[in-house]
Amino acid sequence: MSDTGYGDFEFERRFWVRDLPLDVLDSSPTLIVQSYFLADEGFAIRLRAQTSAGAVVLDPGLAPLDVLDRYADQVDFCAITLKGPMNSGTRYEVEREVDVLVGIEMIRRGGARIVKTRHAAWLGDDGWVIDTFGGANAPLVIAEVERGGPVTDLAIPSFCETEVTEDPRFSNDALAGRPYGLWADEFESELAARGPRFLRGLGHNHRVD
Repeated sequence: MSDTGYGDFEFERRFWVRDLPLDVLDSSPTLIVQSYFLADEGFAIRLRAQTSAGAVVLDPGLAPLDVLDRYADQVDFCAITLKGPMNSGTRYEVEREVDVLVGIEMIRRGGARIVKTRHAAWLGDDGWVIDTFGGANAPLVIAEVERGGPVTDLAIPSFCETEVTEDPRFSNDALAGRPYGLWADEFESELAARGPRFLRGLGHNHRVD
């Protein structure tokens, strides 16, 4: 249960990144392999295995299971999470830590999987995470900001080209079933035709360098 007064809800906004400045990436990323045992219309059951922050360099050509096998001895956290659909940057989420060995073996045995490297950065008044995806989702990069309450009046870094918070294709559970590599060209064409978009009704949002 959250101590923010909002219970088991997370508040986040997510952005598609084309050109990420290298100085934004921290030197101690976290490697994450996730398996989705259910993903349907925003409802999801996810099992995550991750390393502690360390200098893991993800080979984007490796499939999630290959990455898990290569770094299994460095995994020190596993959790199972239940999620509900996204609604204007708000999503139900409840998580429970599980035994690392059990978690790894369950990911090996089933579900639809993704792999990504997560970098943390403090930008303006907010802590951000930048996920660089591997496997069939490469070269997707998503920047995400999360708060203890609704993400309003946000200073959006200039490298965040367009917001994808409410684009269901970009949820991790959707990417596990239909990887970005299958429809990247389609999305780029959409973006070129309609231009960047950002959520309205969440206070005063502005772009910053």
